[in-house]
Amino acid sequence: VSGRLWYPAADVYKVPDGWVVKVELAGVSAEDVEIDIQGNTLIIAGCRKDRSCVSGISYEQMEITYSNFEKTLRFPAPIDGAKLDHMFENGLLIIRLHKGQ
Repeated sequence: VSGRLWYPAADVYKVPDGWVVKVELAGVSAEDVEIDIQGNTLIIAGCRKDRSCVSGISYEQMEITYSNFEKTLRFPAPIDGAKLDHMFENGLLIIRLHKGQ
């Protein structure tokens, strides 16, 4: 695991009851992701680990970053009262933020 922090790509959609956020996290396990809300900021952090390599092998080419990542997204209004649910789908972390009533 290198010490290089990487920043995954993200899309943010405004929907009638809040927002939908998609984060590109191919190869990241759900247990290696933390989601935090602070005011109007959504923070997604974690680590992508190389689980397919075993000891005794050497690599020929390495282009995928295996290390800690972080993505910080700012919203136009506070989201700390929003109900949050999330799921992984085809390498994407999909977060739904439902505005508080």
